[in-house]
Amino acid sequence: MVVFTKDFIGYLEMSEIDYADYPKDKIILLKEKLICRDAQIVTLLSLLGEPQHYSYPSFFVYGHTATGKTYVIQTLLETYKFPHIIVNCVECFSSRMLFEQILNQLQGNWLSSENECISYLRCNTLNEFVLLFKQVVREQNLLNQTVYIVLDNAEQLREMDANLLPGFLRFQELAETNVTVIFISEIVWEKFRPNTGCFEPLTLYFPDYSIDDILKILSHDYPPEFSADFYMSYINILLGVFYTVCRDLKELRHLAAINFPKFCEPVQKGDVSEVDTRRLWRNIEPHLKKAMQTVYLREISSSQWERLQQEDEDSGHLKGLSAHAHVELPYYSKFLLIAAYLSSYNPARTDKRFFMKHHGKIKKSSFLKKHEKTSNHLLGPKPFPLDRLLAIFYSIVDSRVTPSANVFSQITTLVALQLLTQVGHDDQLDGPKYKCTASLDFIRAIARTVNFDIVRYLYDFL
Repeated sequence: MVVFTKDFIGYLEMSEIDYADYPKDKIILLKEKLICRDAQIVTLLSLLGEPQHYSYPSFFVYGHTATGKTYVIQTLLETYKFPHIIVNCVECFSSRMLFEQILNQLQGNWLSSENECISYLRCNTLNEFVLLFKQVVREQNLLNQTVYIVLDNAEQLREMDANLLPGFLRFQELAETNVTVIFISEIVWEKFRPNTGCFEPLTLYFPDYSIDDILKILSHDYPPEFSADFYMSYINILLGVFYTVCRDLKELRHLAAINFPKFCEPVQKGDVSEVDTRRLWRNIEPHLKKAMQTVYLREISSSQWERLQQEDEDSGHLKGLSAHAHVELPYYSKFLLIAAYLSSYNPARTDKRFFMKHHGKIKKSSFLKKHEKTSNHLLGPKPFPLDRLLAIFYSIVDSRVTPSANVFSQITTLVALQLLTQVGHDDQLDGPKYKCTASLDFIRAIARTVNFDIVRYLYDFL
């Protein structure tokens, strides 16, 4: 059995990249598909070896999201036609589902109504899985080849049975078969290692793409009707705006795709040449600033974004894509937000006038002071204590609500959504204070969904 030490892997990564020992046609294909991952390709090829060679029992591949871990490993296994199974652990919330996916992928069975699930293998325990795996390998004539089991999003294994991770780490020994398990994760191995100890896998790190790497990768997506240099200048502009806040290759690729039609629009109309980057930048700048509001959110599809951009062009101004424009809140969260808005924009002494039944007639002019002649909405939201928020909430909600952790957790959610802002420090003795950051239009839209006339309760509209 050939064993590769960690020192040997480090040597491979640091040494000069040499493809002389591998078929030239496949190397050219890999370099076209796997851009800026030459060091990882050589390391993995050295570890995988030939199909008939014994491989190391388990590898642990880790790195941040969108660094090409799964894509590189899948492309290598498919290019060299190694027998392999790739399972996304997010889709398998139990060990039984994980075992069955591996076995049936290896056997070529898929759960469907057409085959009436007759040949679909069932498996419940690790012992049963080992026996069935050996049986399937024998039936598929794979005894003389290395079988690779790739577990993507492997951090999910920590939430499953305690014997699952140690079992997969030394699965080659348990199955007495030439099989290698490859774990792919976004967290480091030290977060996986059980307290009781286990077999140590070989670890391989995928570093983040640099800005030059991202530029090179995204530039390969240029449309055939435009030159590569023109599209590269567009990617340069895009990265100049988004790279400081987003390093995710998938998200940057999505942003590049949805904003490029607006960038090339003046060129298609004949108003600007491809080399006039200054005028192209002035045209695309406001659209990129609006797109900055929804990085990672993916609130709308690309087609909806294009339609919205066209509507903005027709109306002569750009509309934002803020999450506040079409947010969905639970029932009581809406009343909490309305209560927070009333607390921020109504003076505290007017609460008796708005929320008590027998308050008597109080004219606005009778308690209007000089400094209150300015509208509260022009002065902005004022901080309010938690007790006042809850008192108004219990007054306006149309059903009896008992104070519970659920109510307080919804306040925390509103803060996380940036609809409320906590004022002051967490350790203050007089209780937390908040401000409502939502706009009047947004609050009126929320109030309409619960049939609450908020204007009647606002001091500025008396």
